[in-house]
Amino acid sequence: MAKAISQYFKRVFEDYQVLVMVNPADYTGIELIIHPDGSVEKTEMTFDEEIFEDLEVDEFQTCSPLEFQLQLAKA
Repeated sequence: MAKAISQYFKRVFEDYQVLVMVNPADYTGIELIIHPDGSVEKTEMTFDEEIFEDLEVDEFQTCSPLEFQLQLAKA
């Protein structure tokens, strides 16, 4: 069985941004909140099957794995 490739999303709000990594095989992932002072808050997440629709409704855009990993390194 092929390994699922995680997908990455980002949304920029007025004074912070949220990056999300989703593993589509088991709907697990990580949410990063980047605060105005540059600090990064990391939360391990378990999503449901509707996560991709939810992200689209919430106006998240796809982002690069590199951008996500650079922010994760700061967490």
